[in-house]
Amino acid sequence: MTNSTVYDRLGVPTVINAHTTATRLSGGIMRPEVAEAMREATQWTVDMATLQGRACEIIAGHTGAEAGYVTAGAAAALLLGTAACVTGLDPARMNRLPDTAGMRNEVIVPRSHRNFYDHAVRAAGVTLVEVGLSDRYAGAGVRDTEAWEIAAAITERTAAVLYVAGHDARPPLPAVVAAAHAAGVPVLVDAAAQLPPAANLRRFIAEGADLVCFSGGKAIGGPQASGILCGRRDLVMAAALQHLDQDIHWELWNPPPALFDKARLPGLPQHGIGRTAKVGKEAVVGLLTALDLFVAEGDDTRTARWTAQMQTLAAALAGLAGATATLVGRSRRTIVPTVHLTLDEDALGLTALEVVRRLQDGEPSVHANASRVDDGIVVFSPVALRPGDEHRIADRVRSVLRAASER
Repeated sequence: MTNSTVYDRLGVPTVINAHTTATRLSGGIMRPEVAEAMREATQWTVDMATLQGRACEIIAGHTGAEAGYVTAGAAAALLLGTAACVTGLDPARMNRLPDTAGMRNEVIVPRSHRNFYDHAVRAAGVTLVEVGLSDRYAGAGVRDTEAWEIAAAITERTAAVLYVAGHDARPPLPAVVAAAHAAGVPVLVDAAAQLPPAANLRRFIAEGADLVCFSGGKAIGGPQASGILCGRRDLVMAAALQHLDQDIHWELWNPPPALFDKARLPGLPQHGIGRTAKVGKEAVVGLLTALDLFVAEGDDTRTARWTAQMQTLAAALAGLAGATATLVGRSRRTIVPTVHLTLDEDALGLTALEVVRRLQDGEPSVHANASRVDDGIVVFSPVALRPGDEHRIADRVRSVLRAASER
């Protein structure tokens, strides 16, 4: 029998990703137009600085930033953005990273914004300085870090303030920007998963952020290993200098003016700290194609498409013994519709976590979102689904719950 997919030929089983566009699940499904643009890009060679210069113009147009750049994911954007804040346009400092002795080498972060991904910030050679107490998360009160605490923590060693965007992030970004800018310190925003809505492409720049990082492989639908860094031109320029291949004579380097101002530099740095996070021409072209398509589709059309899948899934799960499927639509937290399967764990003799595990370990493997399992809820998201996956998910859920009830 002829295998039907490249994964069949490799002997790697595919999964149904009803979780999110998580990196560990290889992200989402790329649109054919993006894949075709990437294929076409493989058939030609270009100067990578020139290509990134055009990317700078396109990203700036979509975000309202002075400049933009394609990175190897949002984490790479955080690394490059941090490095830019530390070195500025000084190539000698660029050559020394991650040795930051004698430089501004501290990044202030609200304590409630700490997360696994800020390792990318620390990788530039900086120390994170936590500020504030998140009483609201601890259940001890209603307060979180406040802007005045960030202002009080700024010293001559402060390179930047890190802000992780979210629907309930505190303090408000404009207040953080005001505190940081009063001391001449830039604000770096991690907005990796803050799309949709598409308006967020412009929101954080409009609120005063100096640099913003987005994932390209999530809702945008670009290559999984792609991201966006956008913001102040001098900082994006500093990031690009620490990322691109610099093995060229100064006299032969003719960089695109949209991205570089050669007159501001005494010379080129060596290969920078971001060189290990190389981005190929295929990824740049794929990300730019996906970004244009993402903006053109619009939130209403995208949400309607996702809603149709989730409505079908909820209907297919109706009437299950010991479980209730509910379509959860647009809210203050998100515009992505989901299906919540609420389980009567006592009646089923099965916990929500066990249901998630059985879905994952069965055939076909369905990866649901386990973020609400402590509440007895299994969540299904449409963002990384293929057409028809909703029917396969329903079949698997029914099989798992039927087996539990027959024990």
